[in-house]
Amino acid sequence: MQRIDFETVLVESAKLPMVKIDRELFLRKELKGRYNKDVVEKAIEYNPAYAGIQVEEINKIAKSCINAEATRVTALSAAAGIPGGFAMIGTVPADLAQYFGHILRILQELIYLYGWQELHLDSAEMNEETKNLLTLFVGIMFGVNGAVNAVNKIAGQVAKQVAKKLPRKALTKGVVYPVVRKIAALLGVQMTKEIFARGVSKAVPVVGAIISGGLTLATYKPMSEKLRKYLSTCNVADVEYYKGIDGEVVDEVDE
Repeated sequence: MQRIDFETVLVESAKLPMVKIDRELFLRKELKGRYNKDVVEKAIEYNPAYAGIQVEEINKIAKSCINAEATRVTALSAAAGIPGGFAMIGTVPADLAQYFGHILRILQELIYLYGWQELHLDSAEMNEETKNLLTLFVGIMFGVNGAVNAVNKIAGQVAKQVAKKLPRKALTKGVVYPVVRKIAALLGVQMTKEIFARGVSKAVPVVGAIISGGLTLATYKPMSEKLRKYLSTCNVADVEYYKGIDGEVVDEVDE
């Protein structure tokens, strides 16, 4: 089997309808009704932690989002498990693109809840900065060595930019860039193995659909949880961090 190229999967999956998550609309939807208008607006302008929303509350919202996305992706995977269900999207098997599109959806939802700024998935051509960040986050989800350390270096810069109201700048150049290339190559190997397993499951009609859907549920939620748990430990999601870094006291908020 020809090895899957991770960057190709990333770019093709991002083009699918409904993959792009609008940060402002998403945060407004999830926070409205839980917090007052001023808190919601501050969370959108800066991030939820800067607005005083404790990580324990964000955890509850994040877990709900994971459950919702897992339900959607499992149904799609079961349909794709039926021979003749899906074919190809560009050079990428359609079921992989669909599955990975949902990985990108929950990835965006989680990073926005835990304080990161909007990724540019809606442009005609994905820029290198966005590709690099997505690669690192996906690397964490797949348990690729080096991904956590690389994101740790970036997370500190992101938190400072938010707290000091600094303009956004490129975050993945320099020492992080070679790590990104290595992680992308390792992800390609892992996805090639996954495609082979899915191909075998499709050999038996109906049963193949059940196997495919079950495997998806068994992998999607744990990977999403792995990213959620990591993000919850970063300074970007810590209310206390913002109190200390710029001397501004941000009051905790009530639901």
